[in-house]
Amino acid sequence: MELTSNLFSILDEMEHEQIVHCFDKETGLRAIIAIHNTVLGPSLGGTRVWKYSNEADALQDVLRLSRGMTFKSSISGINLGGGKAVILADDNVKRDERYWRKYGEFVNSLGGRYITAEDVGTSTKEIEYIFKETKHVAGKPFHLGGSGDPSPFTAYGVYVSMKASWKKLTGNDSLSGVKVAVQGTGHVGQFLIDHLMSEQAIVSIADINQANLELVTSKYSTIQVVAPNDIATSDVDVYSPCALGATLNASSIPLLKCKVVCGAANNQLKDEVADGDSIMQRGILYAPDFLINAGGVINCYIEATGEYSKKKTMHFIEPIYNKVIEIFNKSEKDHINTQLAAMAIAKDRIKQAKSKSMAN
Repeated sequence: MELTSNLFSILDEMEHEQIVHCFDKETGLRAIIAIHNTVLGPSLGGTRVWKYSNEADALQDVLRLSRGMTFKSSISGINLGGGKAVILADDNVKRDERYWRKYGEFVNSLGGRYITAEDVGTSTKEIEYIFKETKHVAGKPFHLGGSGDPSPFTAYGVYVSMKASWKKLTGNDSLSGVKVAVQGTGHVGQFLIDHLMSEQAIVSIADINQANLELVTSKYSTIQVVAPNDIATSDVDVYSPCALGATLNASSIPLLKCKVVCGAANNQLKDEVADGDSIMQRGILYAPDFLINAGGVINCYIEATGEYSKKKTMHFIEPIYNKVIEIFNKSEKDHINTQLAAMAIAKDRIKQAKSKSMAN
């Protein structure tokens, strides 16, 4: 995809509203903020720090991620649009308080059209620095009146989705004795593993971060560690990708041995149509990531309303279980893959809201 030379045509195809390139020579900050859709409300999405091969890769990533956030908020029933930001990591740049406050100034310049939060490479510490320059943040630390790390809520949404997927497949949502391979043991992966172990699932894990592996295995001695290149093709019941996206593609899908794919990673399908169809044709249930990992953004949404409570967050997360079943049923009824079924439901809500707004 030639993003740099055909940017406006790409934005038209993906239906983005705004792209903001942020650059500060003094701090070395290089970031891209993408606002995909604000029909349902201001865009919200985390800020990801990653070492991209080039600027085109960073742009492609933020476009895909922000679009996914639109669908995530819509299908979850919350009044937010989709946005995302990526920061191009540089080993020669010190990401200190001054750096993050400068980034906060860029977020603030958008006047609330974009609300930022945590993502890969950011935490409540960075959010606290950003908050010094803008109120348009979510996932603030508790001492600033925020809801803290959203990872537990993301993990819980994936967990109930896994139970719903297993029920669709077997008629029983108990995960006791079910073999689950978790790829990625960061914050979300660790909380998901806690849920799985409490239900006596048989869990195997993989991660390129040795410290994360040691943390999990010191807590659960029965968990098996698998090489990162082998986890996706493990002979298990459920494959749970909880790291970066695009692990489901033309090369990997034919090698899958699982019955269900249900994980927290964003944009798991490299190609929404071709790869979604390929998984369906193999008889594997795919739980669309932008729904099942919505717990974190739901938690941020409740915080952003100014009336945060864990109870309110859980009130919005619990229905994900039934929504997963609804998507599977729509997929069967309409003879389309589950990703397209979920996107149709999300787009329909946005379309209805836009029509109502125009009518008023």
